[in-house]
Amino acid sequence: MITLAQIGCGYWGPNLLRNFNSLPNCNLRYLVDTNEERCDFVKKSYPNIKAIDNVDVALNDTEIDGVIIATPAGTHFQLAKSALSRGKHVFVEKPLATSVDEVDELEELANKNKKIVMAGHTFLYNAAVRYVRSLIDSDEIGDIRYIYSQRLNLGRIRSDVDVLWNLAPHDISIIQYWLKDIEPISIERTGMAYVQEGIEDVAFLNIKYPDNIMANVHVSCLDPHKTRKMVVVGSKKMVVYDDVSDNKIMIFDKGIDIKAVLGKNMDFDKTSPLEFDYRTGDILIPKIDFIEPIRQEAEHFLECISTGNEPISGVTHAREVVRILQKAQNK
Repeated sequence: MITLAQIGCGYWGPNLLRNFNSLPNCNLRYLVDTNEERCDFVKKSYPNIKAIDNVDVALNDTEIDGVIIATPAGTHFQLAKSALSRGKHVFVEKPLATSVDEVDELEELANKNKKIVMAGHTFLYNAAVRYVRSLIDSDEIGDIRYIYSQRLNLGRIRSDVDVLWNLAPHDISIIQYWLKDIEPISIERTGMAYVQEGIEDVAFLNIKYPDNIMANVHVSCLDPHKTRKMVVVGSKKMVVYDDVSDNKIMIFDKGIDIKAVLGKNMDFDKTSPLEFDYRTGDILIPKIDFIEPIRQEAEHFLECISTGNEPISGVTHAREVVRILQKAQNK
């Protein structure tokens, strides 16, 4: 039995609370929140959990093995640092921190105290996202040419972070997972603040990787449609991952190839026109067995505490996500 405390029960916190509390090998002892209404909600919904407003009570409890941090992004680093310093494993909602230096400091502290640090990049535990990774690893879609994503909605407006830090960590995390955390060559950002001065509501992120791979991330909280879509274009096939659709994955056997022209002496150094083969094959919609990603994520955290293994969304992965966001912020 692993005993945990959770700090924060705002927008995303209740989802984490529900899933961790449901695991048979987890004892969620404390919920810490300074909001009286949130504490009352926990007391009524989860009478087995002590709802308190003092974080030190939880961090000083020697029976607490790990801490779940679900607070505003700007508080992640200090809370994680405090928990690690007191010998606790930490699960931190995305992003892990707001700078690479902070991530490195948390890693150093975790290694020193032999503790697990895991970032809440929930989509890495989504069966559809993992299915696309398997297609890439098996070379079914060929060489990746480019990836683009759209994470759009009307709201929710936040004042602590802009839309890039709020929404883009999901898509960056997925792209990095699919590309096995390779480091980008260049990052360009374009955004605009319409509702609150200095806090962008719409942003476009262009990332270039080695081997001529491009990625474009479009995030917005000022869009008429809720969109959660990613497209991977490969040299053999193309894949659409649509998180709000019943058909999560669609694989298109489409592409353009240079024709092999028999009996002709084609000299590619001359201006003779090339001939192309436009492929339009089958569309495959695979069946995806869905298990709630947050539950998978929660189980993985407990497993890593037990085994000492680095999480899939551990420091190595979380650092690259923060690095990309930080470079984009400095543009």
